Amino acid sequence: MAPAPMASWRGAPSAEEQERRNTVGINLETVTDVTSVDYPGHFPGEDHAYSLDRFRAAFSVTFHQNEASNSSFSLMGLDASLANAFRRILIAEIPTLAIENVYIENNTSVIQDEVLAHRLGLIPFNGSREGIHNFLKWHKKPEAGEDPYAGCFDWNTVRLELNVTCTVNPDASPDETDPLKAYNNAHVYAKDIVFIPTGKQVEHFSGEDAIAPVNPDILIAKLRPKQTINLSMHMHKGIGADHAKFSPVATASYRLMPTIKILKPILGADAEKFAKCFPQGVIGLEKVTAQEAKKAGSGYEGHAGEKKAVVKDAMKDTVSRECLRHAEFEGKVKLGRRRDHFIFSIESTGQWDSDELFMEAVKHMKMKCKKLEQQVVNMAR
Repeated sequence: MAPAPMASWRGAPSAEEQERRNTVGINLETVTDVTSVDYPGHFPGEDHAYSLDRFRAAFSVTFHQNEASNSSFSLMGLDASLANAFRRILIAEIPTLAIENVYIENNTSVIQDEVLAHRLGLIPFNGSREGIHNFLKWHKKPEAGEDPYAGCFDWNTVRLELNVTCTVNPDASPDETDPLKAYNNAHVYAKDIVFIPTGKQVEHFSGEDAIAPVNPDILIAKLRPKQTINLSMHMHKGIGADHAKFSPVATASYRLMPTIKILKPILGADAEKFAKCFPQGVIGLEKVTAQEAKKAGSGYEGHAGEKKAVVKDAMKDTVSRECLRHAEFEGKVKLGRRRDHFIFSIESTGQWDSDELFMEAVKHMKMKCKKLEQQVVNMAR
């Protein structure tokens, strides 16, 4: 059989053809049409050269959730390379404040010094946003053999202390088995860390704006009587590319918008089974109306009042492909993902609001573009 001739589109493609191009095919065993085709020369007679006006017309942002610690929003009309660049900037390039150096004076707990320092470094802290983002500057790491305190100032170093000793609680019952009641300071928490302001830090970090753990109940260590932890810490600014403790996000991810097309009617018991193939809320069950049952060729003839499956909220779908594994649904449903619709999910660790983080990622991207532009100009000269 001779292959079908390739369609030659002139001018702008139809809405149906554009939707087909923008859809990643999700099949039983394969995923198809994963590469972008929006570039000049791919389709004869079509102009796909980049245009700022065309990008503005296609691009849009929709927020689904916007809280201080969690946000979810959709970026539509965007290329995957740009969406992934934002994700990588969120994880690795936005600066935060974290414990960098731990100076241990005494540690008689069962946790080794190195492990204790690592646990302390991963505790997220918060404080005055203006102080953290504007007053505090970058700290230059000392060379080998240099005095680690020589380059520490109030504008680049935050000092913390942790001094805890476990003692027997004299008011506890002699047969008490709960260590939290039998002993004082049996558990060491993040709230036991004390911020020591230096110089002008008092002006920026005081009262409710003082440097403090985001979650005061993070467990650091467990102690028993006569065990003690005495140490001081230095916090510096850093980025996630240097260490994960500097990453401003707990998670920063995106997924493509799922698409579900019901090609043929799915009725009765099949409709109920079809709904169970998806997460709750994705597929709804409605009754076939008398008008639909009268329409010739609709597939609903003679089924008035029966349950039918309809797509309620495709965004909740996890694309498990469970419905494609059942013979009764073969040829009745088509799954896909929209290639230019990215559903972002950002969970902040506390120093930035989740929606602020994305705007900061956009600023970083703009700076990168300006640097690249200048490099290209210099290279052309």
